[in-house]
Amino acid sequence: MSKSILVTGGTKGIGKAIVLEFASKGFDIFTCSRHENELLGLKKEVESRYSGCSVHVMRADLSLKEETKAFAAFVKAKTLPDVLVNNTGIFIPGAIHTEPEQNFEKTMYTNLFSTYYITRAFTEAFIKRKNGHIFTIGSIAGLTAYANGGSYAISKWAMLGFTKCLRQELLPYGIKVTSVLPGATYTASWEGVDLPEERFMKPEDVATSVWAAYNLSPRSVVEEIVIRPQLGDI
Repeated sequence: MSKSILVTGGTKGIGKAIVLEFASKGFDIFTCSRHENELLGLKKEVESRYSGCSVHVMRADLSLKEETKAFAAFVKAKTLPDVLVNNTGIFIPGAIHTEPEQNFEKTMYTNLFSTYYITRAFTEAFIKRKNGHIFTIGSIAGLTAYANGGSYAISKWAMLGFTKCLRQELLPYGIKVTSVLPGATYTASWEGVDLPEERFMKPEDVATSVWAAYNLSPRSVVEEIVIRPQLGDI
């Protein structure tokens, strides 16, 4: 029976790179996006590149609690994934004291609340099975405060705290929990920035790190992965 991975927001950037990495290793894929056309394009691409790999997609806006829970139910009806990657996120630049209030709410619901609800949907079954690996895709913005980070940085600090707590709760049950904290990665979030592509990390490097952390023996876990561009933060 094939192993499976759930990656939220798997149609672009780091999420897509993780999907392709695990698909190349024979995993079935479960993912979501707000855009149906991107999901269908991903399904066609992955299944044509990796024979035997099955891609299951659902359009869902994970800034909405109801749609987040609906996506979790969609996956649970088909499988209990071996790997869960909480990747969905948005970045809206702004300062805490001047950004529109709705930026904070939308960012927290998308980045943090979706992680909370998706994770809770599977932890009981993971505990019963005594196996599973949960990754949260955070950011170095969750380690280092910076101006104009606003709600995004707050959400990533909170995600790191969430992941640390989850690690302590689940370690007795053989369930691994890993926080991934990438620096500037060449994704859609950086579109329009006047910097050469070579200054950024590749999404594939993050995906390779996730795969490597997953492949440790049951006796070890990588708790945090911090990856930065070779020339430092941007």
